[in-house]
Amino acid sequence: MTTHTSVKTAGAGLSAAALLLLAGATPAARADTAPEPGNWLMLGLTHGDAPAGAEGGTLLRCDPPGGGHPHAEEACAQLSAADGRITALPAEDALCPMMYAPVTAHAEGMWRDRPVSWRETFPNTCTLRARTGVLFALDGT
Repeated sequence: MTTHTSVKTAGAGLSAAALLLLAGATPAARADTAPEPGNWLMLGLTHGDAPAGAEGGTLLRCDPPGGGHPHAEEACAQLSAADGRITALPAEDALCPMMYAPVTAHAEGMWRDRPVSWRETFPNTCTLRARTGVLFALDGT
């Protein structure tokens, strides 16, 4: 019976140690995934029927403009004028072909400490560009 009790005690000690380790690791895990302050968006495009996020993404930082976005300054200026609301970006006049080659644009991030989560599918990249300006011109053109 003593053997059984010592195994039980050792098991309880190990469980308590594991719980302490997990409790100590939890805040660090949350700190790594917590949103950063400031104005930033992770932008991505998905062409055709590819699953969302299959084509990677580009970080746009706006305080100061940077990240991996090729037109960061202009994109940040457009977002600032629209108060970070992608749906409020002014549409440009453009003659786009009536070709159906769907592209889905998506953005996740923070703008003035507000979470941003946006996704919209456009009939082609010309229509996307006319509607969102340089925000989703991620290939440098």
